[in-house]
Amino acid sequence: MAFDGITVASIVNEMDRNLTGGRIFKIAQPEPDELFITVKNNKEQYKLMVSASASLPLVYFTSTSKNSPLTAPAFCMLLRKHINNGKIISITQPGLERIINIRIEHYNEMGDICYKTLIVELMGKYSNIIFCDDENTIIDSIKHIPAHISSVREVLPGRKYFIPDTTGKLNPFEFSKDDYEKIISCKSVNCSKAIYTSLTGFSPIAAEEVCHMASIDSSLPVNELSENEHMHLYNMLQLVIDEIKSKSFTYNIYYKNGVPVEYSALPLTLYGDAESKEYGTTSEMLEKYYAEKNFVTRMRQRSSDLRQIVQSNLSKAYKKYDLQIKQLKDTEKREKYKVYGELLNTYGYQCEQGVKELTCENYYTNTPITIPLDTELTPIENAKKYFDKYNKLKRTYEALTEITKTTADEISHLESIQTSLDLSTSEDDLKEIKEELIQYNYIRRKTSDKKSKFKSTPLHFISSGNHHIYVGKNNFQNEELTFKLASGNDLWFHAKGMPGSHVILKTNGDDITDKEYEEAGKLAAHFSKGGGQTKIEVDYIERKHVKKVAGAAPGFVIYHTNYSMLIDTDISGIVQI
Repeated sequence: MAFDGITVASIVNEMDRNLTGGRIFKIAQPEPDELFITVKNNKEQYKLMVSASASLPLVYFTSTSKNSPLTAPAFCMLLRKHINNGKIISITQPGLERIINIRIEHYNEMGDICYKTLIVELMGKYSNIIFCDDENTIIDSIKHIPAHISSVREVLPGRKYFIPDTTGKLNPFEFSKDDYEKIISCKSVNCSKAIYTSLTGFSPIAAEEVCHMASIDSSLPVNELSENEHMHLYNMLQLVIDEIKSKSFTYNIYYKNGVPVEYSALPLTLYGDAESKEYGTTSEMLEKYYAEKNFVTRMRQRSSDLRQIVQSNLSKAYKKYDLQIKQLKDTEKREKYKVYGELLNTYGYQCEQGVKELTCENYYTNTPITIPLDTELTPIENAKKYFDKYNKLKRTYEALTEITKTTADEISHLESIQTSLDLSTSEDDLKEIKEELIQYNYIRRKTSDKKSKFKSTPLHFISSGNHHIYVGKNNFQNEELTFKLASGNDLWFHAKGMPGSHVILKTNGDDITDKEYEEAGKLAAHFSKGGGQTKIEVDYIERKHVKKVAGAAPGFVIYHTNYSMLIDTDISGIVQI
């Protein structure tokens, strides 16, 4: 969910509970658009991170720190001068705007009580942190916005602060049935858009949730709803607003295939089929969500060069394979030419010189057949011509069959590397994949570079029966697990017919329960190319029946007489070490 007005309301509630009455102990500005404010209150110390980043504006409590520059920026020095040791007397949110007002009481140089307001605006690229006096005049801001950048509002020292109304949205806390009928119900846009474009603080996902609660297709034009549907939609909208007013917040992160896809300060019933995890505070939820999200993003950024190399070679291999299959299909007529030659040797004496075709009985099928002839050639010469075509196509077929298999193996290998990149969780994983690409000549090793040193480890889980389960994250790890770590009676699992991890269930000679089979199968399904699907077919067999293919890429194996299971990809209940 975007950092919308509902999320702001929940963090304001947490800030008010923790900071109101406290004193500002420390102010730091580690980034040009970011503040760390430490507050002491009720014998506790709270560290508030405030970011006005255009790409990711955030406010939450954190226990982590960042290195600050040796010389504090001017805005930071200004705040220290005015409000260091100041008392926070209120923290409010105007309506459901993405704005936080921190009201601060402090003493000036003359010892008189003064009041200042630190205003945090969390509005995407328009985000800012603005410091105002008691008369709402801007003292300074973390970003200066002159008139040539914004014709709506200047944010400069000496200007009056105000909230620009550029959208004409309603305050949800003053929202009524008449407002719904006059403004929302008559719009020609879809239901969810009608909500988030009419009410302050509602993001598209919050609007989708309201429609889902009302059992209404959010893509329907709102002005085409029936009277009964309008009533349901308004009632659910009012229910959400009442929850926000009463501060009935719950803090959940929603996962799909182990990846965080959404967070919310209110329950999201539209993610009913997703795994969710509840947190105690907004800050815990936000810090966890963005830490995990940033990790996934960071890994994708770091692997982008490798992904580009793999994708480029895959595209070439796909085109090459399609062309080879087309050429292979063209060789299917070779047997026809062989039959033509044999029949001409048998029945050629019946031909008169210069005829264009010969009709005779095909003694292979006992049916009549017509053979085209070159009028310039004798029947025997026509037969030789057809035998030459047959032999040429036969040689082409034999060569293409081998070449096509090699290309198919290359595609399988590259697709397995592509899947490995999705499963990577560390720099060492990426180094191992890069080494594999170097060994198979997709990347040229620089003469100055030595072979990469890395310590990449497979994923490690514990089954419900207390047996160890190992999951390979790339081809080298798969090879290591299957042929070095696993013993003959251990169980081997792999998603059927697609790239994926080798999964080893260490049996230690014990009987394995059905649930443990399912757990290992789920891991094999989840850590495969089809991990995003609901159900995956997984093969399993004792390790001693798995054989390495001579000369094949690492991790490529053959096996026979295996068992199979159709299993879901949800691994939420399996304990990872």
